[in-house]
Amino acid sequence: MSATEIVYLISSVLFILGLKGLSHPESARRGMHLAEAGMVLAIVGTLVSGKIVTWEWIITGIIIGSAIGAAMAIFMPMTAMPQRVALSHAFGALAAVLVGVNEYVEKSNLNELTNGLMGALGFEVLFGALTITGSLMAFGKLSEMITGSPITYKGQNAVNILLFIAAMGMFVYLIFFPYNTIIFYSMIALSLLIGIFIVMPIGGADMPVVISLLNSYAGLAAAATGFAINNKVLIIAGALDGASGFILSIIMSKAMNRSFANVLFGAVGSAQVDSSKLAESRPITRFGIEDTKFVLEQAERVVIVPGYGMAVAQAQHTVRELSDELEKQGIKVEYAIHPVAGRMPGHMNVLLAEANVSYDQLLEMETINPTMDTVDVCIVIGANDVVNPAARTDKSSPIYGMPIIDVDKAKTVIVMKRSMAAGFAGIENPLFYQPNTKMLFGDAKKVMQELVSEFKKV
Repeated sequence: MSATEIVYLISSVLFILGLKGLSHPESARRGMHLAEAGMVLAIVGTLVSGKIVTWEWIITGIIIGSAIGAAMAIFMPMTAMPQRVALSHAFGALAAVLVGVNEYVEKSNLNELTNGLMGALGFEVLFGALTITGSLMAFGKLSEMITGSPITYKGQNAVNILLFIAAMGMFVYLIFFPYNTIIFYSMIALSLLIGIFIVMPIGGADMPVVISLLNSYAGLAAAATGFAINNKVLIIAGALDGASGFILSIIMSKAMNRSFANVLFGAVGSAQVDSSKLAESRPITRFGIEDTKFVLEQAERVVIVPGYGMAVAQAQHTVRELSDELEKQGIKVEYAIHPVAGRMPGHMNVLLAEANVSYDQLLEMETINPTMDTVDVCIVIGANDVVNPAARTDKSSPIYGMPIIDVDKAKTVIVMKRSMAAGFAGIENPLFYQPNTKMLFGDAKKVMQELVSEFKKV
């Protein structure tokens, strides 16, 4: 075994340990460090492998890539993490496609395109290309450059399926006739189009599944790259990425009580509901800062349910400050985390970890729900669909059957929202009109700051 292969083996072990560390919030930081060390070793192993043709391009690539990565890490706020993840998937897929095209051109010129090699290259560029545009579409939806609502038209699913069958047909054809460059580049172009079309009808409510699925596609493309250029660490890392992303997509779908196919071909909601008009005929109870403070002071147990609205308002630090003030008064504070809250898997965990919220206070939906009826006050911050009781009671609702956090069972529910507008799924939430629900309108960060200031007054 060569020195390079030994380095690759160590890198692969570090990747596996890193992935294992990410399975729990308490070990996630250590897992990231292990994965980072594995990536550094993989890069070093590649650089000293003796296969570098020109160092000028390598150094240029390292400088440009490091600059982009550093800028994203430094200037992108934690609240933009889903967008950053989507961009990372696009970059990874772009690298795989460029390597695949280069390998195809080189082997074609040398007349060395075998059926097996073409199979690896075709798989690499097909899934890589659709991941590029799919990730960019996800980035656009997450950053609200494109509407987060599903973009649909009649016969869309049939068109998407036909396009994918056509791309797969080209892929199979190339395995047997690998030197047809027109078909090769046509397959790439068609795959780029498919990436746009498959994410276009998926709404913001399903983004956690989309993010993890695109992660899987990028991993599969990387693994195929490894087979194409005979790089073992790429095969292992890509397989780990592809498998974990796919499994996570299944878990996310299960968390919404929907089939994988239903997420891809039956996105929740197609138009936003104007709940402000409905509110005119259905009374709500409005709360102010002083009202909220009074109710919280009487509580013994408070549960905070964060949602995407907290991320948008960047209110995670002020949420923790409020938690600290409540704990000073002997009030027990916990956080109820829904697995698909936000726009990527673990979105709320990431934001609360940044605000130094203790891992012990973060409770999963299955843990908190059985005791929700003993909660004195439940504060919902910018969450909508994951606390919508229609998922339990309304069989006509698109989210019927989706597991939710049972905040409506708490003695008092305080919902913080900018307005009565529906969430990304475009579904009205009957929680807002229940007798035990109090609506506290305003920007989550500003409202929290005012609330913290009230508690600090002596």
